[in-house]
Amino acid sequence: MESKQKISVLYVDDEINNLNSFKAAFRRDFNILIATSGREGLELLKHNEVHVIITDQRMPGMTGVDFLIEVLKTYSDPMRILLTGYTDITAVIDAVNKGHIYYYLNKPWDEQQLRIIIKNAYEIFHLREENKELIEKLIDANAQLEFLLRQNLLS
Repeated sequence: MESKQKISVLYVDDEINNLNSFKAAFRRDFNILIATSGREGLELLKHNEVHVIITDQRMPGMTGVDFLIEVLKTYSDPMRILLTGYTDITAVIDAVNKGHIYYYLNKPWDEQQLRIIIKNAYEIFHLREENKELIEKLIDANAQLEFLLRQNLLS
């Protein structure tokens, strides 16, 4: 992980106490953005680079899975984590199949465990970004080789 870039985490939960606890626990390690609804979370994504998204499942208006489905329409890169205080197998299945989550976690979270999960999620995010760059370079190099090959064949 690059030492200059702080991991940016968006946490979406309708419970203000959870948002405040999360921010207090992790603000030294990560750049924390908080939202009280899926709609507010989507607005924050428009104006901020986010590496990891954590969302509560049960929220009024838009569930965590619905929020992650909306996120995927425009922002497929951030790693997604679903957090819930309820054991709801349907939500887990939907989160995996529709929201393409990286991790499912029960409330209350364990601070050390969640810190590790966020760091691991960022590592995957970062590796995917590096892979994209390498693929672009490979495509460019391949195009240059094809051009040189055509030049040699025409000579």
